[in-house]
Amino acid sequence: MHVAPDMGRWSGRIDSEGDLARRWHQVVGPWTERSAPGVTLLGLASDEGVRRNQGRPGAADGPAALRRALAGVPVHGTRPLWDAGDVLCHDGQLEVAQQAAARQVARLLENGQFPVVVGGGHEVAYATFCGLEQFLGTPAEAPRIGIINFDAHFDLRQAGESTSGTPFAQIADRCAARGWPFRYLCLGVAETGNTGALYATARRLGVQWISDGVLTGWRLPEAEQAVDAFMADCDHLYLSIDLDVFPAGQAPGVSAPAACGVAVPVVEALIGRIRASGRLRLADIAELNPRFDQDGHTARLAARLVHDLYR
Repeated sequence: MHVAPDMGRWSGRIDSEGDLARRWHQVVGPWTERSAPGVTLLGLASDEGVRRNQGRPGAADGPAALRRALAGVPVHGTRPLWDAGDVLCHDGQLEVAQQAAARQVARLLENGQFPVVVGGGHEVAYATFCGLEQFLGTPAEAPRIGIINFDAHFDLRQAGESTSGTPFAQIADRCAARGWPFRYLCLGVAETGNTGALYATARRLGVQWISDGVLTGWRLPEAEQAVDAFMADCDHLYLSIDLDVFPAGQAPGVSAPAACGVAVPVVEALIGRIRASGRLRLADIAELNPRFDQDGHTARLAARLVHDLYR
């Protein structure tokens, strides 16, 4: 079920310096079909996929926590900011919620928006991709969609149902059914978080990846070259950010905290490179779990990433 945005969530301090001191809560408005093109938040309030994947529930409250963290963030851009509300997952009906979210993503793309979909568990990724798929329709030639996922996990499990660990396997199946190429780059993969079977699946599907131990500041040029080479073969880019890619000390409020993780400046540098390509169509942020978020660290980090996408 899709619910309209609660604009009462957007509140905070108002500074006296005028327009140059504006914060998100002063600028964001409710999205409608008549909204000017800009950046639009859409929540998928679900942790059903995490529950099915035997993770720590609580991510359903992620969209609300991110809005609270974003409210006081200064606005340093000129594009309009919109809130498109939330899709709720009721009674464990995850697949229904994913379909509803996909329809909303497609509507936002048709309206010229840059959607930022906020989870919830990483099951949000399947909904995001399906929304892009609906928007693209049936082109004469198969679209070259590049999926870039910052994540400690491949999320390529074969589970027989949608979970937070299956979205990119499901996307691979969607691409195969349509005769579309499956282009997937996973950045920050932790060997201790992925079984041999998942690595075998990744190889079979032609997935590219960079491990967390390699994705460091002093080796950033190597990662930049890999990302550039991947993007060069794509017409459309979809960026997914699982917050468990960061060290647990920086992102404690996730379903599966990272033992190692990738430093924030490294991820931000690569996000900037992806954004500058001009091919980034939409993004999502997954696994924000306020129940375990000490002092709101993870929510503030997620808000910073949205800020990076908006600039």
